[in-house]
Order: sequence, then structure tokens, then C-alpha cells
Amino acid sequence: MCGIVGYIGKKKASPILIDGLLKLEYRGYDSSGISTVENGYLSNMKDKGRVKNLYDLDGINDLNGTIGIAHTRWATHGKPCKENSHPHMDNEKCFSVVHNGIIENYQDLRDFLIGKGYKFLSETDTETIPNLIHYYYNKDENSNEGRFLRAVNSACKDVKGSYAIEVICKDYPNKMIIARKDSPLVVGVNQDEYYVASDIPAILSYTKNFYLLDDGDIVELQKNSISFYNMNLEKIQKDLKNIEWDATSSEKAGYPDYMLKEIYEQPRSIRETIGTRLKQGEKVNFSDINISKDYLKNIDKIYLVACGTAMHAGLSAQPLFEKLCKIPVTVDIASEFRYREPLIDDKTLCIFISQSGETADTIAALKLVKLNGAKTIAISNVINSSITREADFTIYTHAGPEIAVASTKAYTSQVTLLALLGIHFAEVLESSDASEINNIKNELLLLPEKIQDILKDVTQIKEFAKKVYTEHDIFFIGRGTDYTTAKEASLKLKEISYIHSDAYAAGELKHGPIALIENGVTVVGIVTDAKLACKTISNLQEVITRGAKTFIITNQDLEKGNYDKVIRIPNTHPMISPILSVIPLQLFAYYISKEKGLDVDKPRNLAKSVTVE
Repeated sequence: MCGIVGYIGKKKASPILIDGLLKLEYRGYDSSGISTVENGYLSNMKDKGRVKNLYDLDGINDLNGTIGIAHTRWATHGKPCKENSHPHMDNEKCFSVVHNGIIENYQDLRDFLIGKGYKFLSETDTETIPNLIHYYYNKDENSNEGRFLRAVNSACKDVKGSYAIEVICKDYPNKMIIARKDSPLVVGVNQDEYYVASDIPAILSYTKNFYLLDDGDIVELQKNSISFYNMNLEKIQKDLKNIEWDATSSEKAGYPDYMLKEIYEQPRSIRETIGTRLKQGEKVNFSDINISKDYLKNIDKIYLVACGTAMHAGLSAQPLFEKLCKIPVTVDIASEFRYREPLIDDKTLCIFISQSGETADTIAALKLVKLNGAKTIAISNVINSSITREADFTIYTHAGPEIAVASTKAYTSQVTLLALLGIHFAEVLESSDASEINNIKNELLLLPEKIQDILKDVTQIKEFAKKVYTEHDIFFIGRGTDYTTAKEASLKLKEISYIHSDAYAAGELKHGPIALIENGVTVVGIVTDAKLACKTISNLQEVITRGAKTFIITNQDLEKGNYDKVIRIPNTHPMISPILSVIPLQLFAYYISKEKGLDVDKPRNLAKSVTVE
């Protein structure tokens, strides 16, 4: 879950590298560093802490090299400190490497290299890579131009686990080697310049033309050329793709934080996710995936598989799929799914959800499913990400770049797209009443306008956040789809405020959790389904009786009660109510975090794209 950047061209590399790291800091921010080729030697400047700390390092402004690599770290092996920061070099300072991923057999490689006389200065798994490259480089008696490439390739073959690496060498001052396996890596092209990154937004301001690397690709970059190889060092061809993201969409645009900007972008992201798939009076259009009526009639279950917030999106969509399609649906956490021998065959449809398309556990689960003959659909926000290249079919949310670690607009876009997909399946199957389906479709089209209404005045949310931001425990309750919203809201609060919070199905309170309710504890209640409203209200009265403060999100006409704050949201169909009810709760978490003076966009211990298990 680290970010890497590389540059080779005619410009001074260091400003480009640091600029890229600043745009990638959501991938990791406990340390950072850069390495450049400088007149026959490799510079290596790094430090603990945020990327901005690099500006204070002695001599960084004196770097003039036009080739360089850079890294911002989310620690896996070794505590955050200067010694464990990337880039890492071999003992002879011949090679410099940055790495995203995890080397599972690093201890075996380390022991092997120590036996060959190599010494290690860090606790990281990554430091084995430059020393292993150096070992193979010295073994190669053929000193021709391919020696650097062969050494990197040999090292990659020894590595078990995941990696995206960039390597520079003092003996080859005009060359860089990069490689990937199970970790994202792209190469941007602008005339005779090449930009490398683990994520497109880092280099989007320099180019919109990209090579998207696949597992096993090794790339040799020179100032005037680029060559692609497979793991057998056979030359391969790659297509150059144009990415039509607007570079300014990954900037703050006047907002104090990315998270707040992304919350306010939700009307647009949902409108664009709906796009041409749904038009008034027409059936939902998924002509880009070949899922026939015969196939749907013959499947006996659907799995929705994801991690974290994306998994909550699956939970939000589960009732709609089951009610409209009449097919059993299981929502599973990807990291659990892949290890419990799930019952999968050719009558199983598996849908995998990942904002980045690079979530390691979700991709591994997808690969497992394919081995068992199931059909797979990927839902991603990133074009040509790893998950999209593995799945049988891909459908995209169109949320645009999401930079804040805590997901907001990607979540509501995922729920929207899943709702559209469930409706499409129901229309193909003719399995549900047309009037109810049309009602949900009409409400989907109204979502952007209704979200704008919620965002017009957030004063009451801010005021209540000021009252409770010092608390240590906050509880969320709801029933049906409101329970799913409670789970997502609780996760948001944990992620960015570090307040302990739990979500409970409201009917479960009496089965244990109500023991935690005491005078002054805050309970957030979500009440949006008319069929369940009276039941949830009864549960809220139970916590009020025990002294709880209550913060209510509702579209119902509640009888006057002793509630501390009620936030009214527009009415909609209960099946898609999570898309509206979560908005004030995203803001609730945001304003609590701001009151505590925390970094909303970069919460501690977390990174945006979880590319390791």
C-alpha cells in the first residue's frame, strides 16, 4: 500500500518525483524518499514522516539528475524510520530500488544473501531486492547492455509475493528497469519523457497517454525508447491508452480537504455513474456485459465479494437483488471468502467490488472463483485496473479520482451501480412487478438532486458534531438497509476520528449491546423504511430511557420524541435509501474529525489502496 513514482527524460527529476509523491500520499505517509542518478553515483535522500519533509533535507535542491525514482511508504515490515524508508540500495550502492507490495519469502532471501556476505541496514523485506539484483549482476559474466535487465529479471523470479518495483543503476545512467506482479504500475508517455507511477493521478498533470502493465511485465526505459518483456525476457507489445481523467479533478478545488470535496461531488458522481444506463421510461442498459436470460435462470446463487466500504456497498445492494431477482445473494468479505472453500460452480455468479481495482484480497478471491468455473463481474472506479483485467466482465463507476482515504463518493456510486445491475437482471428475468421496478428507477434518477438538497445546509450536523467530538464511544443502530448504513457510518467515524464506534441491528440491542448504554452515550439512529420505522423508534426510546443522547437521520414523520437532534433527508425508495442516508453521516464523521484537529484525508495507520493482504 505504498506509492511509487519514477521519471526519465530531459528535465530535472527531483521536483517531478516529489510532486508525484504529494499526489500519491494517500497511499502511505509514514516515510518517503527519492533517488536520482547524479554524475556517476546514486543519490538517496529519505526521511520519516510526510512527503513535505523531503523539502527540508540538506542537498535535495542540488540534485540535477534527469532519472529518478521515489516512494511514499505505508509500513509493513519494519517500523517507520529513516533506515526503513525507501529507496533501498545494495551494499555497493550500485542499485537503488523502490517497491510496493510484500515479499513473502524475504527471510529466506535475506538468509541466502547474508550467507553470500551481504549486510542489511533495515528491517524491510524490500532491501533484499537491490542486494539480490547485485548478486545476479556480479554473477553475469556477459557485460553487454542486457546485463542490468537480466539481473532484475533473475531477482524477480526469486521473489514470492507481490511487487511493483523501479530500479536504477549507477553503471547505466540513462536507463531504468521497472516490473510488476500483483501490484499496480503504469507508464505515462510525453514525447521523449517517461513517467512511472503506482497510480494514474500522480502523473496525470504530465500526460494522458499510458501503458498499463500486466503481471509479469518487465520494462526497460531509456531516454528515447521503451521496451516491454515477459518473464522469459521475450519482447512483447503493449497498447498505449488515452485516459480522459481531468487532472484538476484530483485536486482540492478550493475545499479544505479532499474528503469534503468528494462528499460534495456525489451528485455528479452518481449522475455520471447512471450515465446512459438509465433513461426515463426505458429499461436499464447493460449491453456491455453478455449476461443472458437463460444464464440468469440457471444460476442458483450470487456472491458479492469485497472489502471494507466496498463490502458495505454489497450489503446495501443485497436486499434489492434478492427481492427483485428472486436469487439468493451472499455478501462476503474477500479476505475470508478465499480461505473458507466457498461453494462455487458454473451456476454461481460472483461480483467483485473494488474502488481502486487493485485490492489484493479481492483480486485473489476473483482468481479462485475462476478456477471453479463461475462467471465473474468486476465493479471498479479505475479503468484497466488489475481486477478489470481478470474478470469476465467489467462495469465502471464514474466517480472520478477519489483521493481521501475514507471512501465517500466511490461508495455511493458503487451502491448506485449495483442497484442498476440488480434492476437489469430483474428486467431480463421478468421476475418482479414492473411498477415497483419503475418506481425505483425513477427514484434513482432523482438521487443527484436529492443529495444536493441534503448538502445545502449542514449547520445542524456541524453543531451536533461539536457537542460529541470528545466522546470515546458512539453507537449506530438501524434495521434493514438502515443497518447497513449504520455499519458504513460507524466505519467512517472510526477511520477518521479514532472514536470507538459500533453498529448494531436495532432489534439486537436487547440481546446484549444495550448493556453498553449509559447516561450521556451518543446513539445514532437511521430510520428510513416506513415498514420498520416504528420498531426502530421503539429501540431508540429504550436507549433514551437509559440516558443516551440521540442523533436521528430520517425521512419519516416521527412523532415528537425526546431526540437530541433530528436530520431530515428526502424520501426515496427503501431499497436505495442508503445512498441518501449515508450523506449526513459522512459529514458527521468529517466534522467530528475536524473538531479534533485530525488529518481527515490521511488517517493514521490507513492507506487508500490495499494492495497487500
